[in-house]
Amino acid sequence: MGTATLQVNLTALGNNHAALDARSSADTETAAVVKADGYGLGAPQIASELYTRGVKTFFVAAAEEGEAVKKVCTDSTVYVFSGYMREDAACYQSSELQPLLNSPEQLLQWKADMGSRSFGMQLDTGMNRLGFEADEFAAVAPDAVNSTLLTSHLACSDEPDNPMNGGQLKNFRQMTDSLVHDTHIARSLAATGGTLLGPDYHFDMVRPGIGMYGGLPYKDAQAVVTLKLPVIQSRWVKQGESVGYGAAWRADKDTRVATLAAGYADGIIRSLSAIACNAEVKNSDDNQSLYLYADGKPCPMIGRVSMDMITVDITALEVDPDAMELLNAEQTIDYVAARAATIGYEILTACGARYRRSYTR
Repeated sequence: MGTATLQVNLTALGNNHAALDARSSADTETAAVVKADGYGLGAPQIASELYTRGVKTFFVAAAEEGEAVKKVCTDSTVYVFSGYMREDAACYQSSELQPLLNSPEQLLQWKADMGSRSFGMQLDTGMNRLGFEADEFAAVAPDAVNSTLLTSHLACSDEPDNPMNGGQLKNFRQMTDSLVHDTHIARSLAATGGTLLGPDYHFDMVRPGIGMYGGLPYKDAQAVVTLKLPVIQSRWVKQGESVGYGAAWRADKDTRVATLAAGYADGIIRSLSAIACNAEVKNSDDNQSLYLYADGKPCPMIGRVSMDMITVDITALEVDPDAMELLNAEQTIDYVAARAATIGYEILTACGARYRRSYTR
């Protein structure tokens, strides 16, 4: 079976980061989030590209991810969102990572194991997921003055008018203003959405993630990924015959069908089958169909998504293609996500390990 190729446009990635940097305040550093293996695109390659463009601070979810980034960006600063866990002590020591400590327990353990090594702190300003609550943070103020970065995370930054944003901003200021008044501790509240909310949210550092990779809420982002799936076989399906599991799609006329080498094991979410099996949507122009592209021509996906294969109606093509594109500039990660009732983050990070990744400029 052929292997699909996930092409990553590093120039577009860098351009997106630069554009978000231009949207941030003049005295604000623009870091980069490269967790989940660079949102599925390869953290070492993504970090290395951004590093050559001047990015010196990166954020990851786990210590192992940070270790991979430090190998290619040796003098960068890498913060770990999950904080400190004792089993990662050797990784923190050898790679000089900085945890974003999330609780009094993590702070005590870090001090006991690492002494005066640098650390950051994550504060809970209303999301109730990770971080020190206000009373906990106030109680550890003598230790907090030794941190290098104070962070929090906005729950609703992709909804600019949501009052949660202003509430979290107020809480973040109340928790940190007095502490940083006479210190050099940096603060960071904004990811991509927060960067777009404006300078009140920028502080000393913004840390874009999804916007760099071409996703919402950054509507002006350049497309970064192209996913090309090889065609295994093409055949004629007669009117009335079915395609795929459950015989869920039936041909209303003689149809040329291509079978492509990728499925839900590769992150093509099975719920997309609902679109591909809906006869009222098939071949429509109502902006609901999901397409595969051959030389710029869209062809609707049909039948259920299976583990390793999807099927496509290629009747409109003059020649059977060797490969077709599921993700490209015309059909973005967010377009596909909307058809699967999910978000672009999931489409991107679900891109399978079987994909061959190639990098272009």
